[in-house]
Amino acid sequence: MPKPIARRKTRKSVAKRFKITGRGKILRAQSSRRHLLSGKRAKRKRQLGKSARVDKTYEARIRSNLPFA
Repeated sequence: MPKPIARRKTRKSVAKRFKITGRGKILRAQSSRRHLLSGKRAKRKRQLGKSARVDKTYEARIRSNLPFA
């Protein structure tokens, strides 16, 4: 029997937090949208709901935990 090829597993915690676009950019959710919302204006809350790009210094670390993305 041939030996199976060793493959890396996807870190599920990373897969739930980050999304990779078709062009290969990594998106993340923004913080400050969970509580204490009464002190924030509607525009700010709306903009916090959108995805933000991950800084390039973290991209390699995230990609290594998402081998199939």
